[in-house]
Amino acid sequence: MKSKSLTLKILVGMLAGSALGVIFNWINIDQDALLQVLLVDGLFDIGGKVFIASLKLLVVPLVFVSLACGASNLADGASMGRLGGKTVFLYLITTGIAITLALLVAVIVEPGVGFNLAKETTFIARETPSLKQVIIDIVPTNPIRSMSEGKMLQVILFAILVGIAIGKCGEAGQRVRGFLNDWNEVIMRLVLMLMNVAPYGVFCLMVTLFAKMGFEAFGNLLVYFFSVAFVLLLHFIGTFSMLLSILGRIKPLHFYQRMYPVMLYAFSTASSNATIPVTLEAVEHRLGVKNEIASFTVPLGATINMDGTAIMQGVATVFIAQAYNIDISLIGYLTVIATATLASIGTAGVPGVGLITLALVLEQVGLPVEGIALIIGVDRLLDMLRTAVNVTGDAVVSTLVAKSEGKFEQRVFDAAGETYHDSHKDQGC
Repeated sequence: MKSKSLTLKILVGMLAGSALGVIFNWINIDQDALLQVLLVDGLFDIGGKVFIASLKLLVVPLVFVSLACGASNLADGASMGRLGGKTVFLYLITTGIAITLALLVAVIVEPGVGFNLAKETTFIARETPSLKQVIIDIVPTNPIRSMSEGKMLQVILFAILVGIAIGKCGEAGQRVRGFLNDWNEVIMRLVLMLMNVAPYGVFCLMVTLFAKMGFEAFGNLLVYFFSVAFVLLLHFIGTFSMLLSILGRIKPLHFYQRMYPVMLYAFSTASSNATIPVTLEAVEHRLGVKNEIASFTVPLGATINMDGTAIMQGVATVFIAQAYNIDISLIGYLTVIATATLASIGTAGVPGVGLITLALVLEQVGLPVEGIALIIGVDRLLDMLRTAVNVTGDAVVSTLVAKSEGKFEQRVFDAAGETYHDSHKDQGC
C-alpha cells in the first residue's frame, strides 16, 4: 500500500507540476515579472535543484557500500568457485546485452531530438577521453579523492577490491562486513527518505521544465517512455527466451506461466529486494531449482542483476545527450556500457535507486546531471516495469545455473505447469 501511495503521489506531482508549468508558459509571463522571479526562477527552481543535489549526495556511499558488501559475500569459500563464477558471468552478460539494446534503440529512435536545451543551460561538455585513457583511469591512485570528485569507475573498482579483501580476512573481515552491512541499512533508509519527498521534487522540476518549454515537451517524454518500455519488452521476450531455449532447453512460455505471480508482485512493489521471498518460493517450488542454488542466486541477483535499470540508463543517457545537443561519441557509448553494467552491480533493489546511479553514468560521460529532471516524472512507472524484468532475469539465471549444475528438478517444473492448467480448467478457461 505504501508503494502504491508513493506511486500515486509522484504521478499527481508530475501531472500537477506539468499543468502549472504549461499555464505559466501559456500566459507568457515576463522574465522580470514578480511571478517568474519568485516562483519559476525562485521557489520551484530551488526545490528542483535541491532534489537533484540530494540524488548526487547518495551516489558515492551507495555504490561503495553496496559493492563492497556484495564482493565480500562472493569472496568466501564456495561462493568464489564454479557456482559464483557462472552466476556472476550470466548476470553480467544479460546486463551487457540489455544496455547495448537500449543504446541501439535510443540512437535509432532519437527520443531527445527536439528539446534543444543547450540554449537553456551554460553547461559545457568536457572532451571525451580516449579508450586507452579510460582504461588507465579506472585504477585509482587516491580512492578518497576519487570519491570526493565522483570518479565512479575508480570507486567501483576500489569497492570490489575492498570487498574481496574483506571476504579473505576471516574474523576481522566478518567484523568489517557487519559494519558495512549496518551502513548499508542506513543508506537504504536515506534512499527511502529521499523517495518520500520525490513527489515534491518532481512537482518543482516539472513546473520549471514546462514553464520554459510548454506543452510540446509532452511529446518527447512519451517517445522516451515508450522507447524504454519497448527495450524492456524486447529484452524480456527476446534475450530471456533465447537463453532459456538455447542454454536451458526450456520452453519460454512455460517458464513465464510459472513466474507471472512474481512478475505481478515485482511490478506492484517496484523493489527487487521486497520481492526476494516471493521469487525464492517460485524459483524453488514452481521452477524446480534446488534450494542450495536458489538461496545463492536469487539474493545475489537482487543485488547485482539490474537489467531493467541498465536499459533505463542507456536510453536516458542518449535522450539527455540529444536534448542538450551533445555528441558523446563511440568511446562515450562504450563507457556507458561499461559504467552501467558495473553500476548495476552496486544498485540496491529498492524503488527509485536507478535514478541515483544514472547520475554517476551521466557524470562519467560528461553530461549534465540536471538532465534527470527531464525523465524523473515518468520514471516511477518505468521503475515498476523494469523491476518485473529484473526479477525475471534473476529467475532465468537461477534456472540456467541449476540446469548446468544438475540441480534442476524437472518433475517440480512439470507439476507446476499441471497445476496452472488445472486451475484454469476449473475457472472455465
